[in-house]
Amino acid sequence: MMHYISTRGGDAPRTFEQVLLSGLAPDGGLYVPESWPQLDLEALKGKSYIETAEAVMYPFVEGCIPPEDFRAILEATYGPDVFRAPDVVPLHRLKGYAGDHIYVMEQFHGPTIAFKDVALQLLGRLFEYVLSKRGERITIVGATSGDTGSAAIEGCLASSHIDIFILHPKGRVSEVQRRQMTSVDAPNVHNIALEGSFDDCQNMVKAMFADKAFREDMTLSAVNSINWARIMAQIVYYVYTGVRLGADVSFVVPTGNFGNVFAAYCAKQMGLPVKVLGISTNKNDILTRFFETGEMKIGPSYATLSPSMDIQISSNFERYLFDLLGRDASRLASLMQVFKESGDIAVSDDRLAQARAIFQAFRADDERTLALIREVYEATGYVLDPHTAVGMEGAKVLAAEGDGPVVLLATAHPAKFPDAVEKAIGQRPALPAHLADLFSRKEIFDVQPNDLKIVQDFVRARVSRS
Repeated sequence: MMHYISTRGGDAPRTFEQVLLSGLAPDGGLYVPESWPQLDLEALKGKSYIETAEAVMYPFVEGCIPPEDFRAILEATYGPDVFRAPDVVPLHRLKGYAGDHIYVMEQFHGPTIAFKDVALQLLGRLFEYVLSKRGERITIVGATSGDTGSAAIEGCLASSHIDIFILHPKGRVSEVQRRQMTSVDAPNVHNIALEGSFDDCQNMVKAMFADKAFREDMTLSAVNSINWARIMAQIVYYVYTGVRLGADVSFVVPTGNFGNVFAAYCAKQMGLPVKVLGISTNKNDILTRFFETGEMKIGPSYATLSPSMDIQISSNFERYLFDLLGRDASRLASLMQVFKESGDIAVSDDRLAQARAIFQAFRADDERTLALIREVYEATGYVLDPHTAVGMEGAKVLAAEGDGPVVLLATAHPAKFPDAVEKAIGQRPALPAHLADLFSRKEIFDVQPNDLKIVQDFVRARVSRS
């Protein structure tokens, strides 16, 4: 059976079921596997997405979920009733652009047309399976910079064992993103527009988990990428794509919270041949600056055309730092305390060199983002959303440096950000058919101040006790 440890070392090893339901460790750390299971790449050749998911993820859940039950969960999650593409994350080669080396991995074929669906559709079903077995109920609190919220709501909507509260930064998500969350009318779904930035939302969620009495009274759990199950599910599409391309692949991930690209790092640790892991950030470039200088320093939070990446505190980076520091939990805990107090930490030159051996970092501001959307469209007719366009900045560089495949993760459908796309190419992308009536749906949400006690009281008053 796989066990999980906290990055900060203050918690006993946990099972998958315990990690799933708790989300964040009691010491404030994030759960990671004690060791990395190794892939049988030869056996994965020609496998379907569901078969690949089973092979990649079962070692992480073994001992908690019987194989036949896990397979049934995967079939319900990744079947045609949920994902519109048989391959779940189909590849589109950009012919006639960047030497034909760039493949776009389309992650927007799920119900909320963003990459978060791939993990959160599974997470909701895992919650339901475990909670039904235990006869328990949980309260999910999550922060979203735009896409996690709607995907989490969609994944947990049908559960009779979950109350879900999603905080988004008021006025700092796209209208499509907001409406996808706030147009859901269900008694167990609660949307909070917080007066602040995404980092304020994320810090508030962490503060709720840090409040032991509140966490236990509300039986809190997490859907943000602090929950290991999210990362586990994201590993699959890197393995599936890497095996299909059959070569050392470079992946480029537009990122703010480091969760999606950390899953690629996990795939590499499990034996997937990966040439380079590229990350691209927008003007909120704390991650790019780290890989340039070795210093992680919080700066101002900017509102950009790629709002899901408007993040200064990248929660999942702690998991990578834990490995980078040789899994020294006490050293990591001290470093994170310094970061909490000062907003500024650094690693040694040798650690930075170690990180650069795997990662390359890039950035694209709004002007460059629009230029890349326009450039790709004019060359190929393919439309990028602004987040994927930020990633294209890195993909172009890597494509020019070598002759192997470069996979760019298209993290959202362009119709989620129609204003930016229209500004770039003069055309407004249409929503898929299942969302065509989105703008006529009634919205339901509550505006709350950036005040922990007020938001906690709001949650407490709405949690079902039945």
